[in-house]
Amino acid sequence: MTKQEDDRLYSDPRLVDFYDLENGWGQDTRYCAELARAAGSVLDFGCGTGLFLAGIADGRPMVGVDPASAMLEVARHRTNGEQVRWVEGDIRSIRLGERFDLVTMTGHAFQCLLTDADVKAALATIAAHLTPSGQFIFDSRNPARREWEGWTPEASRRTVAHPDFGKVESWNDVTVDEETGIVCYETAYRLASGETLSSRSSIRFIDQAHLAGLIARAGLVIDVWLGDWIGAPFEPGCKEIIPLGRLA
Repeated sequence: MTKQEDDRLYSDPRLVDFYDLENGWGQDTRYCAELARAAGSVLDFGCGTGLFLAGIADGRPMVGVDPASAMLEVARHRTNGEQVRWVEGDIRSIRLGERFDLVTMTGHAFQCLLTDADVKAALATIAAHLTPSGQFIFDSRNPARREWEGWTPEASRRTVAHPDFGKVESWNDVTVDEETGIVCYETAYRLASGETLSSRSSIRFIDQAHLAGLIARAGLVIDVWLGDWIGAPFEPGCKEIIPLGRLA
């Protein structure tokens, strides 16, 4: 995942706690855990707080890469976190000098790549870290579904149960640049004290055809395009765009 310097969601320890509460084990991590069963080594980009790798750690070589030091600090203290090597780095430029049987990027971290140049650099990094028979997988929300339309304060207002702060009111707000596909959204948490913690994130929505072209030019091939993390094939109206592929 690229580093968004102004995004407190990934740097303020209090906001990192909320991130973990709202982004637990899900269909994406379960699907990747099944893929990992047959992999001798796993590399996870945008590993965040280490939920996925710590959850499958069993002594095999596993590396988690993320640009956010606050998130990696959480990862290091997870149960089994000591079995994973956690590296602070940017997917656009990092080179570990190692190759892996499975390279993953879940939680829509791919959408933090805001330009074609960013995507090309990230795909080159993925290619540089795959074994000859290795697989890669990542996810991106399908822009055809216009999911951001549900990220308004009215539609997104919710209550989050925090172990220290109790019940916390939370909501999102959003602005969209239709030309670039970049969506800027705010995440806010109002504490009982009246203090509001907030962050602002930018992500890009890219369509499947354009993404396919970028992947092909990166020396990678797709074995299957998925439309969700249950395993359904991609169709134009699917919620997700999930390429599962390998080196060409």
